[in-house]
Amino acid sequence: MSHDLNTGGDQGYLRIATEETFATKGQVDTILRSIRDGTADKGIRSLWGFYGTSPSQRASEVLERLLDLGAQRIAHMDEAGIDRAILGLTAPGVQPFPDVAAACALARDANDQLAAAVQAHPTRYVGLTAVAPQDPEWSAAEIRRGARELGFKGAIINSHTQGHYLDEPQFDPIFRALVDVDQPLYLHPSTPPDTMIDPMLEAGLDGAIFGFGVETGLHLLRLVTIGIFDRYPTLQIMVGHMGEALPYWLYRLDWMHQAGVRGQRYERMKPLNKTIHGYFQSNVLVTSSGMAWEPAIKFSQQVMGEDRVMYAMDYPYQYELDEVRAMDAMDMPPETKRKFMQTNAERWFKL
Repeated sequence: MSHDLNTGGDQGYLRIATEETFATKGQVDTILRSIRDGTADKGIRSLWGFYGTSPSQRASEVLERLLDLGAQRIAHMDEAGIDRAILGLTAPGVQPFPDVAAACALARDANDQLAAAVQAHPTRYVGLTAVAPQDPEWSAAEIRRGARELGFKGAIINSHTQGHYLDEPQFDPIFRALVDVDQPLYLHPSTPPDTMIDPMLEAGLDGAIFGFGVETGLHLLRLVTIGIFDRYPTLQIMVGHMGEALPYWLYRLDWMHQAGVRGQRYERMKPLNKTIHGYFQSNVLVTSSGMAWEPAIKFSQQVMGEDRVMYAMDYPYQYELDEVRAMDAMDMPPETKRKFMQTNAERWFKL
């Protein structure tokens, strides 16, 4: 695989990368301050203790690229043949911060910075609204501002908020706002909370290698099984990394969920209007961020439908030009590949 990577559609499609992240200096400074003063949880200390303080080449490169919304990012998109990038605030967003007013201010500032970058590069960048779920009503208002004033095309939440998950009733205003503006939620990974991280941390498995996917997959399943899509049938939730392994588990998830409902084993496990698999075919979308692997992509297309699987790179954490070439070279009908690389993103983000 050695073909040139050009923008403009010379392969028969544009490349739209749907899970690309950025950071702001205010966000990073607040994270690092929480590590220094001992208020950060174990996951944040592990993740940002590395990316924020390590002298290693990987850490310094990733941090530099996260903070750049200008020339370097555009140059890397050109080098990789990426026509457009869907941009969201990187993990953990502002969600670990106990000062709610400060968290809201940091999220608003990130949204304003992203809006300025989108305005400067309107044909290259698409924005997702960052929120502070610590204040659900403020977050709902910010989702509406992002959609109606800033021109953003969805919202991003970096999984749990201080150990709390979005299936809890207090977060319902966020979902009402998403449905009101008819935009998707990107449920992006973060480090597992202290209640689940220790066995992963001691084995070096707490981050993107495993812990991110386990925690985010759990989060999505909590939402599905509590009936979020019965309450909001038009809601769409996106997850990366080929669905955090959940497409592979759908048969067992359905079988055991239905057994649990019949057995009345858990108070919160009630009958749903559809199977879990059914919701993955109507309300869940997955992207290939960090998973440039043809077998997994084809499997997800098979079990979810080819309209619900989209390309992503996971820049700047995973930036490999040969992975883009591998996606171009997939043995896939041209129209299916065009959906994967371009038109599914255009449809679901309303580009």
